[in-house]
Amino acid sequence: MDESLMWHKLASKAGPDLPLFRVRFDTMQHPTTAEKFQRMVLEAPDWVTVVAVTVDGRIVMVEQFRFGVGELTTEPVAGTVDSGEDSLDAARRELMEETGFGEGRWRYLGSVQANPAIHDNLCHHWLAEEVVAVQEPTPDAGEAIRVHLMTLEEIKEAIASGKLKHPLGLSALSRVFPLWEHPFVQHRPNFQGR
Repeated sequence: MDESLMWHKLASKAGPDLPLFRVRFDTMQHPTTAEKFQRMVLEAPDWVTVVAVTVDGRIVMVEQFRFGVGELTTEPVAGTVDSGEDSLDAARRELMEETGFGEGRWRYLGSVQANPAIHDNLCHHWLAEEVVAVQEPTPDAGEAIRVHLMTLEEIKEAIASGKLKHPLGLSALSRVFPLWEHPFVQHRPNFQGR
């Protein structure tokens, strides 16, 4: 492996703790110029995204307000892996809490780096097939969630309309379903060059 692009860490110091992240500031040395830069890393626990499919083939999705973009989004169930938990336990817990669905057959779909530019964690994707409604949803106090049982065609329509564009959700769904035609072309309406 060519390591000529590897930056070297010269120092590291803790920043403020945030509700979901621990901030770290690393002093890094550029690999070719030796110039020093300070880079921020958001340390976070691993995450999970669950593609849950009911006995009759519908996909369990959630709709919720996302603060970063300030709008309602539709996406698969997702959440944080708690301390002492493995990703399967977290996936089962999140599905039950957010939707009330459980049981079924579970299969690991692999992981992706959540946002390697600033995050140090992974997002684990799980497929849960033949899930059934077990109880009423019990979302966390800071969550307001609406559950939708969607067909694959409805998922594709949500992607085309821009209602479903969460990259980790799309990554998990694309490991199970053919979501778009290849080559993928999406037109951005009213593009202003930003």
